[in-house]
Amino acid sequence: MKNPAPPRDTSKIIALMAWALLLIGYWWYTSANGLTPMQTMQALVNFVSESPYGFPLYVLVYMIRPIFLFPATLVTMTATYLYGPVQGIAYALVASNLSSMIAYFIGKFFGGGFLQAINENNIVGKYAARLRADGFQTTLILRFLFLPYDLVSYFSGFLHIDLGWFMLATILGSIPGTISFGMLGASIQGDFAAQSVKLDPLSLVISAAMFAVSIGLYRVVRKRENKIPKS
Repeated sequence: MKNPAPPRDTSKIIALMAWALLLIGYWWYTSANGLTPMQTMQALVNFVSESPYGFPLYVLVYMIRPIFLFPATLVTMTATYLYGPVQGIAYALVASNLSSMIAYFIGKFFGGGFLQAINENNIVGKYAARLRADGFQTTLILRFLFLPYDLVSYFSGFLHIDLGWFMLATILGSIPGTISFGMLGASIQGDFAAQSVKLDPLSLVISAAMFAVSIGLYRVVRKRENKIPKS
């Protein structure tokens, strides 16, 4: 007779099934209505701009976004499109870091044994080993590299990286990318989801410059890391 699954494993299975149903429901709704990610964002723009609770609603949407695997870049661009570059980037920084905590805790809940047996010879295993050894610096590098925002957060939660170091690295490492994508959103003139939009050249230049800054910071941190003697 097989032993019943431990209570914690059962709760993980139930939570995973509920999450899968949410994802299926969301993707079915968008497919049935022919909604592209950009059109979904235009709906968000309309909803937030017409509400007296615009900022709290925006933060809430950003926080639950990881559950639906919706791209963080589009939601960041929405902030500056709605509120302008300065205020929008500030809002996006607050919301994105709260969002990263949600993804981290989801990863931590589902983690434990899932990633403990990763082969450290492949690229995923190497970064897993580096995250375990130095969560702050590795998370910082991954943020500077523009790796998928939620993937880094889920992965860090899976591996039970220290939350304090993870959040500090995320806050610092996300600044250049948030400014870059934020300025891209600020450059959009007209309908967010239009087939053809006008773009502000100065905002685009700043966006590209911050992208380059982030890659440059990655190289600096990586070079510094390589100089540290291996114990």
